[in-house]
Amino acid sequence: MKDDAELGPDKTIQAGNIEEIHNVPIDILIRPLVSQGLDNNKVESLMKTIQNPETADDVPPIDVLWITGREGGNYYYSFGGCHRYQAYKQLKLPTIPCKLFKSTVSDLRNYLGNSTPDLK
Repeated sequence: MKDDAELGPDKTIQAGNIEEIHNVPIDILIRPLVSQGLDNNKVESLMKTIQNPETADDVPPIDVLWITGREGGNYYYSFGGCHRYQAYKQLKLPTIPCKLFKSTVSDLRNYLGNSTPDLK
């Protein structure tokens, strides 16, 4: 199995084969884990890159688990991309580029264990 480094700078194991990028409303993303140890210099650098139309596409999209609840609700979970997420948030941009990959509540349980909510 390839690790993220072997896939390339903008590829991950989860979304490595997904080419389609969606601009997802940032306020619908669920981020259950608190970001710790954010490097403010990195966030500021990303903000400058995002604001420049010539370099904005250089920032890779974040990976998002797209889970359909048992009653058909859609839930969008993001665990990585903390610096990128923070840069978009601080810029007050309404959307963030994401690679969506269809997932299940069972997959989510791997991340959250017994804290996994009942998704409707």
